[in-house]
Amino acid sequence: MSEAPPERRTAEDDPTRARPGRLRGLVTGVLPGVKSRLRGRDLALIAAGLTFYAGIAIVPLLVLAFGLTAWLTSPERVHELGVRLGDLLPDELGAPAAVARLVDAGVGLDPLGALLALLPMSLYGEGLRRALLRFGTRHEGMTGWRGRLGALPLLLLAPVLLYPLLLAASLMADLADRGGAAAAVGQVAVGYYSVLAALTVPLAWGFRVVGGGRVRWPALLAGALFTAACLSGFLQGFVLFLALPLDLGAPFGGLVVVGGVVAVGLWLFALHLVVLLGWLVTQSLDERWHGPSARTRPGQALDPGPELR
Repeated sequence: MSEAPPERRTAEDDPTRARPGRLRGLVTGVLPGVKSRLRGRDLALIAAGLTFYAGIAIVPLLVLAFGLTAWLTSPERVHELGVRLGDLLPDELGAPAAVARLVDAGVGLDPLGALLALLPMSLYGEGLRRALLRFGTRHEGMTGWRGRLGALPLLLLAPVLLYPLLLAASLMADLADRGGAAAAVGQVAVGYYSVLAALTVPLAWGFRVVGGGRVRWPALLAGALFTAACLSGFLQGFVLFLALPLDLGAPFGGLVVVGGVVAVGLWLFALHLVVLLGWLVTQSLDERWHGPSARTRPGQALDPGPELR
């Protein structure tokens, strides 16, 4: 009697074999969606416009965040953790002094100053909404006010997100003081994952509410996590950049301040390229997992329109 041939196991029967194939299929399915959304768009110009809004909003946002954190905890505690954060940053470009001034401004913020800071801070919401709308077909009125009002609730989360980051920075400073290879690895890990955790919720809120992105929750969460992971890595690189012995004023006639501002602007530009690509990945994931929505069907031409409205 002949033996029955051994049963063949397909990729569906063996999860360990199916996983690489699924991952490869996911990547190959997402990239065409990203490319199609980039067609007719100038990504660098849109990122530059968003960076302009960020340049206006970043200082008021940080001042408000430090002020709210001091109100939630205590000014002394925020000062203490701010000093530890400054100790963590390299001295070459004056980063510790800049952090100390931001902390002092936030801790000393009065109600009138907080109200005045809301306007420039909320401009980032307008910029984000205008930028994300460039990659879709939807048109709307009062775009600026929709983005600004959508960004304001994030202020309630600012102290909840900033305080753990300050605690993580204090731990990183302790590890740096300890020295050694294990402490260095721990310092990088704490910094990376703490920033990743802190950015995920604001990114999801920014994509869905501030930017008015009509994607479903699975893709939104996956896209926000992916974008936060990339941004966290870029921020680690920015800290390393600050430690390089570069003469930033050399291309600008020896004006180090001008060189420092330009360098920060270029890093903000790179970060916003990552944010926009993360949004495109999120949209493509949503279409692959759930199918194209009624608003954007397969083959529907995307109207490039003006880059900034």
